[in-house]
Amino acid sequence: MEKPVIIFGAKGIAHPALEIFNSNNVVVYGFLDEDEKIHGAEINTVSVLGNPEDDGFLKLIGQKTEAFVAEENPKYRKFLVELLNDRRKVQPVNAIHQRSYISTDAIIGHGNFINANVNIGAGVEIGSHCIINSAAVIEHKAKLGDFVQIGAGSVINSDVIIEEGAFIGSGATIVSGVTIGKNARVGAGSVVIATVGSNETVFGNPAAKVK
Repeated sequence: MEKPVIIFGAKGIAHPALEIFNSNNVVVYGFLDEDEKIHGAEINTVSVLGNPEDDGFLKLIGQKTEAFVAEENPKYRKFLVELLNDRRKVQPVNAIHQRSYISTDAIIGHGNFINANVNIGAGVEIGSHCIINSAAVIEHKAKLGDFVQIGAGSVINSDVIIEEGAFIGSGATIVSGVTIGKNARVGAGSVVIATVGSNETVFGNPAAKVK
């Protein structure tokens, strides 16, 4: 990546995203965040410049810089992605740690956060704008939709389908062949042995629906 990156968001995964770009020798130009209280602050010597909707900064995207969205709230993350799509006609770049492993035939979209020691197996398909935290394992032929979040240390077994917007908590295991529906939530440490419907929340070993 030749151009420097502006990170949208300065909290949550923003700091590890900076570390990822540093690990790949990519310059981070600065952060943009809606919280005016942190404007002018620094994260590991990189400044929070201003608001993500400020045209003065937005006009840099695509011409002089790339963009990465480091916002964990799914609705606001989607808003920022659409902002970049509509106003700058660009897609956010991927932030992929150099200590992650990605199979040569895995398919990965745009704007994904893939932290250290993640293992992505053969034939995996990952959509766009996903967050995959440290040491997660995505085994062969699993499929992740857009805006999926995978917690640290989770294991997504082979042929699993995780639909758009689903959240998998840290240390969860999704057994082979299971489908996790759109916007479903799997609690930390859960073992999921059966399909989870859209918008459902499950927890436990074996995971059961939370009413």
